[in-house]
Amino acid sequence: MLTTGFRARRAGRARDGAGGAEPGRAPEALVLLCSVGAAVATVAQPFALGRTLDLLLRDGGTGGAAGRWLALSAALLVGELLLDSLTSLFTGRCNAVWTASLRSRAFDGLLRAVPDRARPFTPGDVGTRLTLNAADAGGAPAARAALAASMVTPVGALAALAVVDVWVAACVLAGLPALALVLRTFARDTGASVAAYQEAQSQIASRLLEALEGTATIAAAGTGARERARVLEPLTRLAALGRHMWALHGRALGRSGVLVPLLVLAATAVGGLRLASGALSVGELLAVCRYAQLTAGVGGAASLLGAVVRGREARNRTLALARMPVLVHGTRRLPPAGPGELELRGVRVVRDGRQVLRADGVRVPGGATAAVVGRSGAGKSVLAAVAGRLIDPDEGQVLLDGVPLNRLTREALRTEVAYAFERPAPAEGTVAEVVAAGPRRVTPEQVREACRAAGADGFVRRLPNGYDTPLFAAPLSGGEYQRLGLARAFAHAGRLLVMDDATSSLDTATEHEVDRALRHSVRPGTRLVVAHRPSVAARADLVIWLEDGGVRAVAPHRELWETADYRAVFGAGHTGAAAPGASTARRAEPEEARP
Repeated sequence: MLTTGFRARRAGRARDGAGGAEPGRAPEALVLLCSVGAAVATVAQPFALGRTLDLLLRDGGTGGAAGRWLALSAALLVGELLLDSLTSLFTGRCNAVWTASLRSRAFDGLLRAVPDRARPFTPGDVGTRLTLNAADAGGAPAARAALAASMVTPVGALAALAVVDVWVAACVLAGLPALALVLRTFARDTGASVAAYQEAQSQIASRLLEALEGTATIAAAGTGARERARVLEPLTRLAALGRHMWALHGRALGRSGVLVPLLVLAATAVGGLRLASGALSVGELLAVCRYAQLTAGVGGAASLLGAVVRGREARNRTLALARMPVLVHGTRRLPPAGPGELELRGVRVVRDGRQVLRADGVRVPGGATAAVVGRSGAGKSVLAAVAGRLIDPDEGQVLLDGVPLNRLTREALRTEVAYAFERPAPAEGTVAEVVAAGPRRVTPEQVREACRAAGADGFVRRLPNGYDTPLFAAPLSGGEYQRLGLARAFAHAGRLLVMDDATSSLDTATEHEVDRALRHSVRPGTRLVVAHRPSVAARADLVIWLEDGGVRAVAPHRELWETADYRAVFGAGHTGAAAPGASTARRAEPEEARP
């Protein structure tokens, strides 16, 4: 696992509150402040313009008071433009910081999560949540502030309208419930559609990524057309959902587009009657008409409301990654100079109501090598994950040198327990930096020693810049990547080294060389090796034989080989008393392979 060091650093920052902390309400408050300021200026303009018009008509355009009101009107207009510009600036900044924060929190949560709990999230789904969904969610705070500020304009306009003429205000107020009902219906219907739309996006991304990873298989099988249809199958549903959302949006805008002119027309008619009766001046009629438009403009909040609803659903999807269960660590450390004795007491792991592992009284002496064998689905990888506390058992305890793993500090656990996997995750940096990345400080010489032990030194030296070659520029095969993963594990080996099918891509000769180096060139400790070959089991000190999620036997390979069911695990015949792999191993290394 080449990225353990990077993960540990990211997890540490998240635990300390750095990197993934919320940016606070300051960015949103700036958007709200500027939006409200612009709204206040908008509400004040009709009154100032109406007053200016009345003074100009009364004084014939020569009065000083009219000039002052005209200057005020111009200042309000300029102020509105400046505040709108600042709102746009702060909106972009608010969107950026919130999007970055949500992505960081989700990513940190993904890295800190129990690996078994993160498995349901496919890479394509994770990518969608961290990109499209995070961007939509990041825009929600600014949209929420703009929506709140947008209510200032109609409310303020209605209040100002009541000051100018209460009868016109009553006319406009009578039509507002219809507009409010339009917005309420839009918000209710949009939420479900947005969630389904985002889920369909995720499905397409997941299927596309799966197809990209299997391009060679698709080309060889000639199934390109079928794969294309599979990837794009959710597109029909996505298009239908998209049309439905646009229909909802259009319906809301259409209804408000009908109601708003009707309200303005009614207010104008009432204002005209009031003007004819002498209750209103010409300037006041101008203000009344403009205030009626601003008050009815509450229907225009549909776009902002849609952004808030979309952002809420996207936030839930993005932060689902941050809310995954994490391992809680203790405060204890391992006793000094312990041999690395591993013990499983009453361990039971349940997934989806089915017991996938049960192990009680399983003990691996310190410094011994134990091979974990069993048919596919027997629970080998689950036992490997429990042994190094990648997951916690639902019942029971796992102890290392007598200390339960769940009581160890994160540092003590990851320093003394190392892993090597079948498919090590690539990481950034040079080959040397990738091997050195981890909980321990590793010198360049130790990096080279670990690579020699893993059989990687030869091909690394042939790279363009040797150990200083960037990993992304190194043309490596799957087996070579696996050997680099082994080298990283060897460089950071502590009291316990868990190898979960970590030599599956190696040929038999290389695997044997790695096993020999593991015994002589890597820091001494206990080894737990998930094995599929009888030769690996034969070289181990003891074998943990799993069957249907339970431990059937713990004994040396030579003793278990007498059992036909055990030989069948490796696909061997039911005759013969010794494993072919074992005899080959004894001829190559008689003193090491003998159980």
